[in-house]
Amino acid sequence: MKYYSLDSTFQFPWEQLAVAFWKRYPNPYSGHVLTEDIIHREVVGNRLFSKRLLTKTEACPKWAEAFMRRVHQVCILEESIVDLDTQTITTYTRNIGLQKYMTLEEKCVYSPSRENRQWSVCERQAWIISKVFGFASAIEQYSYKRFKKNSAKAMKGFVYVLMKLYTPEALASDHNLLNTGKLKKTARKAKELAKSKAEMATTQGNRPIFKYCVVAAVSVCVVLIIGKMGS
Repeated sequence: MKYYSLDSTFQFPWEQLAVAFWKRYPNPYSGHVLTEDIIHREVVGNRLFSKRLLTKTEACPKWAEAFMRRVHQVCILEESIVDLDTQTITTYTRNIGLQKYMTLEEKCVYSPSRENRQWSVCERQAWIISKVFGFASAIEQYSYKRFKKNSAKAMKGFVYVLMKLYTPEALASDHNLLNTGKLKKTARKAKELAKSKAEMATTQGNRPIFKYCVVAAVSVCVVLIIGKMGS
């Protein structure tokens, strides 16, 4: 069995988190989530009970293709309880597909932060178990790494939705910074490529190197312009 635990902090109050919880998908980080459907909802007192069925991608490692038949997606059941009295959202999530190969059970509790009441925290736990003879350890290890990666995506996606709902100006600023960083990286690669081609042309005798010099000059200009934008 593999056990995973992580506490995450959201710089948003619990009331806002409770609203954004139902709007998590889609987001730029949820490409692995294909579908979501609410299959049951019930209000009992000040508690909301819900069940959601999600379909997610499931990348199968090559060494497991022989017995997993190249499975590419899996169904997930999420049961949640929103309690207004205790200000908690508790979710229980498990896979209902591929259970003969592996079971993954996750529990998350979202509540107000004890350090700052204007923030929220998520206490996440997960248990991964496989009973496939001869492959159990490998399946658990692979599933653990993939779950850890997807959990990081889920956190980023949730923060994105919160920012989109409540701090769109900050989200736009982060988006611009991200794009500027990508442009700088692309321009730097173009400059390095042009430089290497120019050096190659120089060592090849009489071949024209003018076009490589032009590319290098243009790349330098792009870098300078982007530098001005980012400053």
